[in-house]
Amino acid sequence: MTETAVLRQRAGGERPAPPRKGSLLAGLLRTARPRQWIKNILVAAAPAAAGELFSRHAVVQLALVFVLFTACAAAVYLVNDARDAGADRAHPTKRHRPVAAGQVPVPVAYAVGGVLAVLAPAAAVRLCSPAVAALLAAYLGMQLAYCISLKHVLVVDLAVVTTGFLMRAMIGGLALGIPLSRWFLITTGFGALFMVSAKRYSEAVQMAGNAGATRALLTEYTADYLRFVWQLAAGVAVLGYCLWAMEEGGVPHTSVLPWRQLSMVAFILAVLRYAVFADRGTAGEPEDVVLRDRALALIGLVWMAMYGLAVANW
Repeated sequence: MTETAVLRQRAGGERPAPPRKGSLLAGLLRTARPRQWIKNILVAAAPAAAGELFSRHAVVQLALVFVLFTACAAAVYLVNDARDAGADRAHPTKRHRPVAAGQVPVPVAYAVGGVLAVLAPAAAVRLCSPAVAALLAAYLGMQLAYCISLKHVLVVDLAVVTTGFLMRAMIGGLALGIPLSRWFLITTGFGALFMVSAKRYSEAVQMAGNAGATRALLTEYTADYLRFVWQLAAGVAVLGYCLWAMEEGGVPHTSVLPWRQLSMVAFILAVLRYAVFADRGTAGEPEDVVLRDRALALIGLVWMAMYGLAVANW
């Protein structure tokens, strides 16, 4: 390396990552965040709660809804990364994202994101129902507003991310015409708020003194406030689930055991286990927490088994 090059490197400090090698298609796929697609399994939540998950019509509709919601989420990620490309290049980790690294040109990211944002609701009108299309359009509008400005508004940012999870849980019911229980909505909504605020709290703890480096709004929150939010949300989610389970207790059943009521134990244990990571400040992406902790994954499987037995009335 020449002396001039050395001086330029020292003067410039940390340089943006060089353009990444690889195909444009691979870069677009990475920008769509395949690891995040597991969240969209929530589209099956309402049909599963109603015991209407295994008919051929339900499977086809839920597969369509999953694909359409994934397309909408990918559109948001593409637009977000295109908009934040300049800032991401200065970030030690985000600078490796395909758009920031130059693998996906910014205009291409905008164009593909825009096409997906238009095609997904349009396809929903034809393949599903107007209600599903309306919810997808509302999700896109809300998330794009979040990317542009709402992520900088206190409390509203938490509400928007939480509502995104809630919409995933609602859309399966809308696709199949299943009435959504108030307890289902309360449990799902506050359960999502619990995980979202736990993630924010963990970010605040890990970035103490330098919170604005990754998320500027963290400088406006205090760790104590975020702890209060996730504790409050966890309590309401548990209460909502227990009230829902006990409300069904008066319905005659022929099963061996009252599985619906017993599932409260597994649900509460799952919340308590997740709270361990929240309390430590290590609750990152919800899917990572669940998949990386064997105990939590096992508790989740036990809960699913109990709930499945309750639905099947075994």
